[in-house]
Amino acid sequence: MGRYIGPACRLCRREGMKLFLKGTRCYMSKCAIDKERNPPGQHGARRRKLSDYGEQLRAKQRLRRMYGMQEEQFRVFFEKALKQRGVTGERLLQMLELRLDTVVWRLGFAVSQRAARQMVLHGHIEVNGRKVDIPSYQLRPGCVVQVRGREHSRQLAQASLDQVASVRKSDEVVPWLSLNRDELKGEVLHVPSREEIQPVVNEQQVVELYSK
Repeated sequence: MGRYIGPACRLCRREGMKLFLKGTRCYMSKCAIDKERNPPGQHGARRRKLSDYGEQLRAKQRLRRMYGMQEEQFRVFFEKALKQRGVTGERLLQMLELRLDTVVWRLGFAVSQRAARQMVLHGHIEVNGRKVDIPSYQLRPGCVVQVRGREHSRQLAQASLDQVASVRKSDEVVPWLSLNRDELKGEVLHVPSREEIQPVVNEQQVVELYSK
């Protein structure tokens, strides 16, 4: 199954929450969730009580779509988290947050996860001074993420920073990252704790789903 190329807002409507797939549009009055539009489909207006399995499936789908991942790739991340020490759900979220495309998005160099993935794939990003074009590349504390010195790369990142600044209530990035706006450079300060991770999903439901 190929990647989803349909309307991004349709996914938010299906999950009943903002997945922030459209960048700055998600903060505007045009947002389908703010307009309280029904889920897509002929029977979208019908409200059904979900079973336990249904709740677990929706939690997994929300998390997977929020990070723009295929089912197979998402399952691989879960299997890696399962083998690590600590709480599996929390380790999964930490691994997802430490993906290179997620960090590029969190720093504001791209307006959405999808745009960040494209930016990495097109070779606009360096990690510790070396070009990296793998969106799923796992970062560690101390890694420095910087926009390459090419004029086009810097223009893209600066335009994104300006757009993000126009809708954010604060210029600060997430607490586990630092940002130097003048040099278009950021650093991973530490592995984010659960309280520092933004996804408003119950990751334990994802663990229960894959543990069946």
